[in-house]
Amino acid sequence: MCGIAGMFSLEEGMAPPTIDQLSRMAAALQHRGPDASGLFRDLRTGLAHTRLAVVDPAGGQQPLGNASGTVWLVFNGEIFNHVELRAELEAQGHHFRTRCDTEVVLQAYERWGPAAFERFNGQWAVAVWDARERRLVVSRDPMGIRPLYLCVHERRLYLASEVKAIFAAEPSLPRELDPVGLDETFTFWTTVAPQTVFRGITELEPGHTRIYRAGHPVQDHCYWRPRFPPEVEPFRGSLQEAADAVGQALREAVKYQVTRADVPVGSYLSGGLDSSLIAAMGRQRVSGPFFTFSLRFTDAEFDETKYQRLVAQRIGSEHRELLVSRADIAQAFPHVIAHTERPLLRTGPVPLFLLSRLVKESRLKVVLTGEGADEVFAGYDLFREAKVRRFWARQPHSTLRPRLLERLYPYLARSPVSESAMARRFFGRNLAGWQEPGFSHAPRWHSTSALKRLFSPALRETLKGQSAIDRLRSSLPEEFGRWGALAQDQYLEMRTLLSGYLLSSQGDRVLMANSVEGRFPFLDANVIALAATLPPSFKLRGLDEKHVLKRAGRELLPPAILERKKQPYRTPDASCFVEPAAREWVEALLSEPALDDNGLFDPRAVELLWRKCLTEAGRGPLSNADNMALLGVLSTQLLHFQLVRRDPERSPALRNGSLTDLLPLPLRALP
Repeated sequence: MCGIAGMFSLEEGMAPPTIDQLSRMAAALQHRGPDASGLFRDLRTGLAHTRLAVVDPAGGQQPLGNASGTVWLVFNGEIFNHVELRAELEAQGHHFRTRCDTEVVLQAYERWGPAAFERFNGQWAVAVWDARERRLVVSRDPMGIRPLYLCVHERRLYLASEVKAIFAAEPSLPRELDPVGLDETFTFWTTVAPQTVFRGITELEPGHTRIYRAGHPVQDHCYWRPRFPPEVEPFRGSLQEAADAVGQALREAVKYQVTRADVPVGSYLSGGLDSSLIAAMGRQRVSGPFFTFSLRFTDAEFDETKYQRLVAQRIGSEHRELLVSRADIAQAFPHVIAHTERPLLRTGPVPLFLLSRLVKESRLKVVLTGEGADEVFAGYDLFREAKVRRFWARQPHSTLRPRLLERLYPYLARSPVSESAMARRFFGRNLAGWQEPGFSHAPRWHSTSALKRLFSPALRETLKGQSAIDRLRSSLPEEFGRWGALAQDQYLEMRTLLSGYLLSSQGDRVLMANSVEGRFPFLDANVIALAATLPPSFKLRGLDEKHVLKRAGRELLPPAILERKKQPYRTPDASCFVEPAAREWVEALLSEPALDDNGLFDPRAVELLWRKCLTEAGRGPLSNADNMALLGVLSTQLLHFQLVRRDPERSPALRNGSLTDLLPLPLRALP
């Protein structure tokens, strides 16, 4: 895995990128690729690369060019079917100098052009400078596992794996948080590509290829998106046949992702079904020691130690654990925001950042994870909730049907179904719209949008008349209305939370912060394609989530794992920041001068929220809304001072002392 960056002149006659600019971009991405770096430059284009050597350590140097020097690329990711593609290309007369999948990408592009990306099974972000066609081609994998940011400024295109590299290239580039991006974050928990939280910077959408030519319009091509029946042929076999097929597809995915690396591969192990199944399959593919890594929490509410140890003992892994406290989360939070480059409404990425550090200290570069299973096989309570609400909507006056809601969210200390009357009001909103797009997600979006009460009057005025939900609905594919209800729900979860949060803030960013590559067997192209064809009842059987996946894991996992109630990965949130050790820098960021520095939040509303958190923290768990609100403001403030304001020492917010001295992460160290 790597970091990529580049610059491309969008008009004739411009000065070429400088070596200094490209070097600064590479330096900003050093954590993504500590093993090597390289630059390419000609009169129109500059490319930069930092490398984490996973496949063919001796032969994968980038930027990589073809024999004639007319095509150059930088590539971040892994192509798991590169062996098969190499054989196909060799049969057509191609000759290879290395064993690296990067050269397969290069020669596949030479053979098939931008259509080559449709043949890949993997996770990637790539930029190709084709001097023959005088075009720059960029592409991103179907699920958005690997990031790619784009910015056009003064007739020049900047691209990079992370926004900080774009900022490093050009000091004059405007730095400003985008109100639309904040609106989406405080609705969906994240931005939805191509939107980002930085004005003027976009994110290439998953499953897209884009072509730039000087003096020509940009060409966008969506080469992949989720497809469900009736677009694709539905699975015709029995439930057991489906379970067998799912198990086989997963075993194949794990085989590719374990064996197609020239370094040892370990696995995360949460103790839930998904990670346990992947770890068990990974163990079968490794003849020597196989390492598993788990998080433990000093807060018993979030701890799953007994299940993790049960699986580790069952599969015979070398098991390593990391115990995380609230203080650990608060101390690492500023570091994580610097890497995620977006506001967070949860602290979930922080322990995973600390866990990837443990992986690095264990001298591993690659870990498997169970991410994606909930989206692909309908594992979230949100899917069960939507099913109950649609069932209730058919008889809205029923008193029995809403009782099914009581089966949801048993793991939450302040569950939204704990009080019957409150649950009916919350989940019963707009039952008449049960056939409308987004019905499944409406309760979440509604409750998150309530946090916008903290926005400043100026920001609310800027956003007046705009709707993040309406924008999302208007971008849905034409076929969306012909899919079944569960398929629609799955698509929305993939489009929003999976790519923008789970694979980014909880995935790539916190893994690569410590130079660790994550691999995601549940997001293998063949696994996704198979799962999409399965009848909804195979995935969500009654209210039993991921039913077919549980059947597929019967021979590998103990009953205690297969039968346990779902407990999604959760972490302490706002309670981490009311601890005395964190309070000084937190209060500095939430002070009126600091809030006025960007004008995004209402100081009075934030002060009331902070007082409420301090008062209620000692009485028990804070509400979900207060947790998200505090985290949202705090992380946005950190983002502002870390990546937007280039001279934090001069801010009026800091006239009574240096915030850079209070924060665990020195702001002046960022580009």
